[in-house]
Amino acid sequence: MLLSASEEDVLTAAEALGEELAAAESDASEFQFTTMLRQCNEAISEETGVEYGQVCGADECC
Repeated sequence: MLLSASEEDVLTAAEALGEELAAAESDASEFQFTTMLRQCNEAISEETGVEYGQVCGADECC
C-alpha cells in the first residue's frame, strides 16, 4: 500500500508523538501522564477530524 505525502507526514508525526509520550510516561505521575495523553488525543481529534479516543484501542485511557 502506497501512502500519500500527507499520510506519511501524519504517520511520522504520530511516531514522534508516541516516542515523546513513552519518554514522558517514565518522568510523570500517572495523573500527569493521563492528562497529557487525553490532551494529545483531543488535539489529534481536532486536527484530523477522527475521534482518536474511539479508534486508538486503549479504551481505559482515551
